[in-house]
Amino acid sequence: MSNLIPGDEDFARLRELRAQHPERIATLLAERRRREVLRGDGRLFIVAADHPARGALAVGKNPTAMSDRYDLLERMAIALSRPGVDGVLGTPDIIDDLAGLGLLDDKIVVGSMNRGGLRGASFEMDDRYTGYDVPTMAASGIDFAKTLIRVNLEDAGTAATLQATADAVSQAASARLPIMLEPFMSRWVDGRIVNDLSTDAVILSIAIAAGLGASSAYTWMKLPVVEDMERVLAATTMPTLLLGGDAGVDPDETFSAWEDALSLPGVRGLTVGRTLLYPPDGNVAAAVDIAAGLVHTAP
Repeated sequence: MSNLIPGDEDFARLRELRAQHPERIATLLAERRRREVLRGDGRLFIVAADHPARGALAVGKNPTAMSDRYDLLERMAIALSRPGVDGVLGTPDIIDDLAGLGLLDDKIVVGSMNRGGLRGASFEMDDRYTGYDVPTMAASGIDFAKTLIRVNLEDAGTAATLQATADAVSQAASARLPIMLEPFMSRWVDGRIVNDLSTDAVILSIAIAAGLGASSAYTWMKLPVVEDMERVLAATTMPTLLLGGDAGVDPDETFSAWEDALSLPGVRGLTVGRTLLYPPDGNVAAAVDIAAGLVHTAP
């Protein structure tokens, strides 16, 4: 099956594949039709679904929105079937499901690496690399790597994450594997981690992340859309994808902010997850089409 929305029979075959022929999953991933990372207009629109592995199942006011894997895969299939969607970002379980369903032909596959900083955990800042690693991605045909870097100056757990990320960047450069870094300045507030989305904090996070690793040649940035994005983008020469953010904000305001930021120098596209997979009106295709249009028509 390719570029179709999966049904009960497709999911039954996926379960059978996982139980009886798990070796086929690697083969399906390796043998899919691949594409260049950048082609045509040189811009990327990536749909993200790596949230569940970090214990982040909520969307808006629904605390368990992403808990139904079949519903999530249906939404992912709808998104991947839409024109202008270049690829998908996920942890191995998500990517293996999509490969088993035959949904990855001609799509960029981005592997999510560190998901160990579980939401709400006392060890959340010690964001271990519990997902993909660079050797596996290079060997299996994954096209891109992704990391999350939350820098908390008052939490020693940050140090291990910075070191692990530096190692991942070095390994990715050696393997000639593009790697996107998603940095934040973060702090504990009332027992939970809050990211500082002020312009100066985002700029500081870029400065810290950009220096990680033995080479920055293959490093990309994945940055939130905040106030004064001109100043934010002036902080780096690295190709940048915009972070879509959480659902719950007015969609028109969100799309308008994306449109403005996509026109700035250095911005190569958009990486969005819950905002488009779980839109307020439930119409995944319409939300994805609007975002794809913004990415691929931006100057």
